[in-house]
Amino acid sequence: MTLKPLGDRVLVKPAPKEEKTSSGLYISSGAQEKPQQGEVIAVGAGKYNEKLGSRVPLDVKPGDKVYYGKFGGNEVKVDGQEYLLLRADDIYAIIED
Repeated sequence: MTLKPLGDRVLVKPAPKEEKTSSGLYISSGAQEKPQQGEVIAVGAGKYNEKLGSRVPLDVKPGDKVYYGKFGGNEVKVDGQEYLLLRADDIYAIIED
């Protein structure tokens, strides 16, 4: 199954949760924080602007590494893989190497 986000929504694959501290201690699964970084998998066509009569394209594209809000979006599971479906406004930055 594939998901195609609509409007200004973005499908993101979250980065794996940190399992160890910087000093090497393992973190229990209940204490692990939700990741706030991930990779954009798919994007919608953009938000419709009635004044312009067209869609405003999104700033992100598939393959971008992004930083997003901790509590934004909805978790979805597709073919056993977990993703996050969120609005483009919930993405704070593109991570550039």
